[in-house]
Amino acid sequence: MNIIIENATLFLVLAGIFGLFMAWGIGANDVANAMATSVGSRALTIKQAILIAAVFEFAGAILAGGQVTKTIRKGIIDAKVLESSPELLVYGMLAALLAAGCWLLIASRKGWPVSTTHSIVGAIVGFAMVGIGIEAVSWGKVGFIVASWVVSPVLAGVIAYALFRSVQKLILDTDTPFDNAKRYVPFYIFIVGFIISLVTLVKGLKHVGLHLSTAENYFYAVIVGLVIMGFGISVIRKIKMNESLNKDFHYASVEKVFGVLMVVTACAMAFAHGSNDVANAIGPVAAIVGIVQSGGEIAQKSTLSIWVLLIGGVGIVIGLMMYGHKVMATVGNNITELTPSRGFAATLAAATTVVLASGTGLPISTTHTLVGAVLGVGLARGMAALNLTVIRNIFMSWIITLPAGAILAIIFFYVLKGIFS
Repeated sequence: MNIIIENATLFLVLAGIFGLFMAWGIGANDVANAMATSVGSRALTIKQAILIAAVFEFAGAILAGGQVTKTIRKGIIDAKVLESSPELLVYGMLAALLAAGCWLLIASRKGWPVSTTHSIVGAIVGFAMVGIGIEAVSWGKVGFIVASWVVSPVLAGVIAYALFRSVQKLILDTDTPFDNAKRYVPFYIFIVGFIISLVTLVKGLKHVGLHLSTAENYFYAVIVGLVIMGFGISVIRKIKMNESLNKDFHYASVEKVFGVLMVVTACAMAFAHGSNDVANAIGPVAAIVGIVQSGGEIAQKSTLSIWVLLIGGVGIVIGLMMYGHKVMATVGNNITELTPSRGFAATLAAATTVVLASGTGLPISTTHTLVGAVLGVGLARGMAALNLTVIRNIFMSWIITLPAGAILAIIFFYVLKGIFS
């Protein structure tokens, strides 16, 4: 207890710095995954993608990032085991943030699309096993999270497959694909706006004091969907058939219509990612802040300060701007060939999965979700459309992430313990 009181300010400063570093890693690695389909399909340039991500990632983190943070902060470690030595939890959470941030820095430099959720959960489990004891880890919760890493890519893949098959049936495989694109794409835009706004209203905005009834949530979600749909229609009407472009690629004019939709889904994916993955950076920070401010008491619940959310939002944006292009190239160009119509199906499927998970407090991996969605789109065109070598390398980087996070966290835990004890 005395250690926490004596070093309260230092612990808070370190939590802020390490949390910002971890959020930077999320921006450099995971946000690049989220925007890669937009860039890979050439619907957006890298500069445009970074600008959209900066705005909507930050908005998602601030407005809807409070719900899933509770899952990371509470549940993985049994707080009762640490009641007599809360300083161990402080060391461990600091070590976990630093370990996950370092691993994400290494992976981002190499262009490896790894999971930030894997990184932070692996780091927390690693320090808890060695620094506190195996009994301190809530293995049921860990199992639940691990299961979500399997469920999320499968779910996203199924949704993406179904979405792209609907695009093929309604638009691409018809006699008049351009006319049908202009007819049906506005409805897809409505779905995007409706899903994102509904989940945000239902689960995301409670911590900012907005409490609406179920009927009101659906009403406002429909309104938002219609507004976004109206914007999409106004832009789509200006797109004309270009026969010269169609000579080189039969669906060139159709893909221009889908380009408008891709911009909308990119905004949705960025918001969804900010709402879900900000927890990986600010969850441990929130735990440290709660312990320090209470003088060493490990509370079951603690309020989430707005400055903690700001650290997550700012760090994510800075990381994306500095290093995001490397991982973006891996996911956007190398798994399968993407066009705006394919990128739309993958992005909307991933965004739907992520916001549903964020609303239920399930800390899924956006990397797994998006890769699963891209695989789903590729499978809709046949196995030959997939680059199996790249997919194998991505899967290997996922396997390495868990032990890497755990080992680094153990090292940093003992260093911090040695410094302060």
